[in-house]
Amino acid sequence: MSGGFVALFNLAPLGWLGPYAALLASGAALLVLLVATWLIADRVFSPDLVLPARCQAKICGITTPETLEDVIDGGATHVGFVFFEKSPRHLSFEAAAALSAQAEGRISRVGLVVEPSDAFLDDLLAAVELDMLQVHAHAGAERFAEIRERTGLPVLAVVSVAEVDDLREVPALRRVADGLLFDAKPPKDAELPGGNALSFDHRVLAAAKLGNTPWMLAGGLTPENVAEAIAVTQATYVDVSSGVESEGQRGTKDPAKIRAFLAAVARA
Repeated sequence: MSGGFVALFNLAPLGWLGPYAALLASGAALLVLLVATWLIADRVFSPDLVLPARCQAKICGITTPETLEDVIDGGATHVGFVFFEKSPRHLSFEAAAALSAQAEGRISRVGLVVEPSDAFLDDLLAAVELDMLQVHAHAGAERFAEIRERTGLPVLAVVSVAEVDDLREVPALRRVADGLLFDAKPPKDAELPGGNALSFDHRVLAAAKLGNTPWMLAGGLTPENVAEAIAVTQATYVDVSSGVESEGQRGTKDPAKIRAFLAAVARA
């Protein structure tokens, strides 16, 4: 760059500069470099610049149009609709269809199903448009493969975790599912397979050989602990339900907690 400035300062009108031409050319080149650096830094560190999030979030158990808007406005990438009658977050097909239409093209719509029969899946997808299925099933990897083939939708296989031995099915599940979701193993007498506000020792996941399989972390996450959970596990997706619900009101989402959770994920 300075060579060009030397040529400029050696032009006839500026010939009187003599031996100072090279020095002035170097100074001019340095000035241009500093200005360019300042402009780039101003852009990079601008408070208006939106950087891509390192981790993305799914909010599960949405039941109202207002809460759905809170989830979308807060920056979540996935929303979960629960189809399990024992859950306080259970949706009828009619209610889910309305929410699905509201969310279409704005966020990925995930249907949570528990040990679903083929007939149930057929009825569900005839009534509700979904982008993905989150499946709780205990019939082995083959069942996840069957569901994926039958529905034509990506399948997120749920793995309930309490200890390292609970990861034994991971290699087989990786071959048939589009992604995995690690959740806390429910108590033996629990009615719900997830959404129980329970956590697990996230260090256990270090034993899971996940390769390039996408996966989500769930189980007892809250606005207060999600950043630490992301740091420990290096998760690129997190899932929450009970952790953003109103105190003592299972199934009722708290807009302030949703905003706080999504903000914590964005900062992690």
